[in-house]
Amino acid sequence: MHQATRFQFERTAKEFAEWRAVNEAQRSPAAAWWWSPALAVLDEQEPMPQAFCDDLELATGSSFAAAARKLIEAIAEQTVLPWPSQFPRESKYHFEEPQETVSSS
Repeated sequence: MHQATRFQFERTAKEFAEWRAVNEAQRSPAAAWWWSPALAVLDEQEPMPQAFCDDLELATGSSFAAAARKLIEAIAEQTVLPWPSQFPRESKYHFEEPQETVSSS
């Protein structure tokens, strides 16, 4: 596996762990930017390091391909995707237009 592919996948595995650590009610949708790292290792049968398995909640010795399927599954059924600023926790704050104040004279 190319070193850049492995590096990108490691980052994705860590993001997945951060995302899963957020309470489901407050968690943002899965990150759309996981598609590329997942597709890059989809056919990679090499076993992952234990840290990657732990981050992705997969059994010891799971392959990169198994991890790719898990990432794709997290994204595939979504109809909305998060903005990077709303990941991994969904923000419920919305800024509204300032209300005009009516002064009494």
